[in-house]
Amino acid sequence: MGTTRRTTAEPARLGHPQAQQAFGRAKILVAAYGALSAAVLAAVAVRALTGHPVTSFLWGRSAGVLASAAVTYWLTVLAARGARWAFLRVRVISVLMPLVIVGVDLIPGLCPAWFALVQATCALAVGAAAFVVNGPLLRAAFRQAR
Repeated sequence: MGTTRRTTAEPARLGHPQAQQAFGRAKILVAAYGALSAAVLAAVAVRALTGHPVTSFLWGRSAGVLASAAVTYWLTVLAARGARWAFLRVRVISVLMPLVIVGVDLIPGLCPAWFALVQATCALAVGAAAFVVNGPLLRAAFRQAR
């Protein structure tokens, strides 16, 4: 007499063209987040190769943000296929990452202004994805059975 918990999206809702279109937008935004993150890491590498001072914080931060973009994209793909656990994680990551990125970059003297500005651009891309994945259309597709 126990209740079963659904771990995937309702096929009819997830297969709806608007739901897949929303996931397409989310994937594009998360891919932009990854591309911008890769550009930041490349800029840090170029600065280091041309003799400009680059701290270990810049290396670690830019590599970490790029890694988070790769994981977020992977989770977005899995969520688009119906994995509820992945959808929940994308929802949380897409809201928290912009806050973390901007919050850390606002610490005075921690990173140069150019780095903070480009990282803020990354935050905008993943923040825009948060609006898509936390919207009513995708939340309805992953509504839990009662």
